[in-house]
Amino acid sequence: MRIVSDETYGDHLRGIPHPESPDRVEVVASYLTARGQFGERVAARDASDEEIVRVHAPAYLETVKREVGSLEGVAGYLSTGDTLVDARSLAVARRAAGGAIAAMEAAVRYDAPVFALVRPPGHHAEGARGMGFCVFNNAAIAARAYLAAHGGRVLVVDFDYHHGNGTQAAAGDGLSYVSTHAFPAYPGTGTIRDNYRLGADAIANVPLPTHAFGTEPFVALWERLLPEIARHTRPDLLIVSAGFDYVAGDPVGDLGVDAEAAGPLAALVGSVAQEYCKGRVAYVLEGGYDVDALARSVSLVLSTHDAGITERSAARTQAVPPPQLAALERIRDLR
Repeated sequence: MRIVSDETYGDHLRGIPHPESPDRVEVVASYLTARGQFGERVAARDASDEEIVRVHAPAYLETVKREVGSLEGVAGYLSTGDTLVDARSLAVARRAAGGAIAAMEAAVRYDAPVFALVRPPGHHAEGARGMGFCVFNNAAIAARAYLAAHGGRVLVVDFDYHHGNGTQAAAGDGLSYVSTHAFPAYPGTGTIRDNYRLGADAIANVPLPTHAFGTEPFVALWERLLPEIARHTRPDLLIVSAGFDYVAGDPVGDLGVDAEAAGPLAALVGSVAQEYCKGRVAYVLEGGYDVDALARSVSLVLSTHDAGITERSAARTQAVPPPQLAALERIRDLR
């Protein structure tokens, strides 16, 4: 499986104690290399201003340029919210968004899955503000780049522990969004009241309890949810906001889900991509702060796709708790 990676991704917040550390990409890359999984590399590039402002307000981009440019030898928070940055953060965030675009372009070129091993993550970044650990919304920027070049429809699939409020805000005009996430955990958005059709597009959220949801219900839920929303939206491309902070023990998330769940999730994504998208999937790294669990999860995604596994797991729909089953029924009837 092709991988987008770049040494630049380690430069953001290097030497600054923070959960979103350079280890998240560097340890994962070393783990994959040791296992012989670091496949053909796709070169990252910088996202241009034009590509960024398809999602973000020009004034926000200028704010990031000005505030990051004022930092030298120190770190500080963007004035728009709770995003910690340092002097290298603009360059790295630009390369992260460009890496997501590069993964999208390679997925389209080869009709195959591609994994963008990028940081900082992006799905909390809204049009006019950074949030969480996110500067630019990598997944949404890649989706808009695809739509600008090809038209059609993109479905962003987000299984991160946290709701991708920024990506949801970018939905419409060819971009659909589907998410499971802990609620009311940060950022406190993504209730079922947000679920609706946007013409041919859709937003679909299934809120989960903040802890101890479990592996079988998590996998079974997605095995019903993703085919349902794909049937609604009939996407030409999947972009996966691949956050693995749902794994048990994650210091920032933790839904009580085994790291091994990444395998059946990847099989499901591959099956849906083959049915609707000629196999085109761009994974874009989001959360995941237990670095060992993150490395295992990414490895499982790669090995599942490399083996061509698309079969459903043995997870039983009966394992899904009633509130989430009710949310699934509402999604079936999206209007």
